[in-house]
Amino acid sequence: MTSPNTKERKAEAQQEPPYTGHEWDGIREYDNPLPRWWLWSFYATIVWSMIYWVLYPAWPMVTQATQGILGYSTRAEAAAELEAHQARSAPLESRLLQAELASVADDPELLHFATAGGAAIFRNQCSQCHGAGAQGAPGGYPSLLDDAWLWGGSLEDIHTTISHGIRDEADGNTRWSQMPAFGELLPEEEIDGLVEYVLSLSGAPHDEKLAADHAESFANNCAGCHGAEGEGMQMMGAPALNDSIWQWGGDRDSIRHTITNARFGVMPAFAGRLSDSDLRKVAVYVHGLGGGE
Repeated sequence: MTSPNTKERKAEAQQEPPYTGHEWDGIREYDNPLPRWWLWSFYATIVWSMIYWVLYPAWPMVTQATQGILGYSTRAEAAAELEAHQARSAPLESRLLQAELASVADDPELLHFATAGGAAIFRNQCSQCHGAGAQGAPGGYPSLLDDAWLWGGSLEDIHTTISHGIRDEADGNTRWSQMPAFGELLPEEEIDGLVEYVLSLSGAPHDEKLAADHAESFANNCAGCHGAEGEGMQMMGAPALNDSIWQWGGDRDSIRHTITNARFGVMPAFAGRLSDSDLRKVAVYVHGLGGGE
């Protein structure tokens, strides 16, 4: 005679799905069938993948992927869109090339075209050094948002700087200046005095007596480029020393390092890298950032 417990166990066994034989920590693994909707969806994706392999580029080969019977190409599509965009922009490109740079601002359509294009080029070519917002960065990367311009901030000046760079030996028309390393020319105590005098020009805390004692040294060694009052000289690329804008740092140690060892920042020339139209676009964009003269 079968006990009630045995009957219950048999009933439970009949209701259980097939058992895979795997068990861990009292947990059994059953061979539950997948839902039919899921299976049919899976089969459909397999069928679609086979159709896709035939119609579109899919399998990588030695030199290129299989082309597919439709002959579709994302590269060709992108090239066609680019060509169409260039055709639409051609009249404005021509106007930009023929216009005087100073007159671009008088043509709202042309100004918008040049500024939008210049912004895209700036993000791709210039932001790595000058920052995404043109705010500059420590280490000789000047801000383009203020009104302190080493080589001039007019549209023509900016265009020249972008085209030919700064101290780019590969460009015969590059802007060039060279500050001497005074550590090789002057005794250390005189350099200390010059540091205090330079600090005094911008109103920074300084040793007044030491600064006054070395005013003549500044006039003899530095004023020829930086000006008698430290106002700078754009034709020489010499920065002003009487403001709070410092390309290489305005603290005492940074100024001492600059005077002792000099600085020699290089900006690459973009003529040849960019088209004439793109050079003009970047110049218009930079000039419009807020600090252009």
